[in-house]
Amino acid sequence: MRRTNEIIGAVGFSSMLIRPGDCSVTMGLGDLPIAATSHFVNVMESAALTAIAEFLELGETTRLVKIDLDAPEAVGIGAEIHATATCTEFSGREIVFDCEIHDGERLVSHATMKRAVVERVSFLARTAAQSIVGNPPTR
Repeated sequence: MRRTNEIIGAVGFSSMLIRPGDCSVTMGLGDLPIAATSHFVNVMESAALTAIAEFLELGETTRLVKIDLDAPEAVGIGAEIHATATCTEFSGREIVFDCEIHDGERLVSHATMKRAVVERVSFLARTAAQSIVGNPPTR
């Protein structure tokens, strides 16, 4: 990470138009034609990545470690939601974000998200090795 002293307060934005395929009914997650909550996580992650993109070194990325999500409101098909993610903490290799999603002026969802900074190639190599060791091939 570059300029780690500047990362606190970094803000990222992301938007999403809710289409019929994004609703809970289509995804088999309920019987209401509202945005699936998993899409709230997706748009918040996108905003978080945007917030810190300029601080990552070549070959670095982040992965979601934990999210504490409140989604007291719902949005229907055709809504355009807007997410913000503000970096509030940085310690070691972990970054914490305060995230919000709005539908116009209405607060739809709020979350605290923790992401870990990883070196892309070595992380993928470890993940692949764990998959091979943990799941031996069947004969």
